[in-house]
Amino acid sequence: MANSERETEMTHERIEINPEIMFGKPVIKGTRITVEQLLRKLAGQMTVDEILADHPHLTPDDVYAAAAFAADYLAQEEIVLAGGERL
Repeated sequence: MANSERETEMTHERIEINPEIMFGKPVIKGTRITVEQLLRKLAGQMTVDEILADHPHLTPDDVYAAAAFAADYLAQEEIVLAGGERL
């Protein structure tokens, strides 16, 4: 599935993809904070409260929206087996 198709299928009101902002990476709307940055903080065992202390203009829902966006993105990932067969 092409990225443009993926973007039109997934709608997240708190996430924005704009080639003019952070090279088109998904960001929290109105910020330059990428979904990736938030996921890496969560993966590094930061709590939502710690993330909000670093980024006081964000809300808990912004952090949860980043996780939801990533889950939806991965759910639509195309699987290609070693023999080239696509699932």
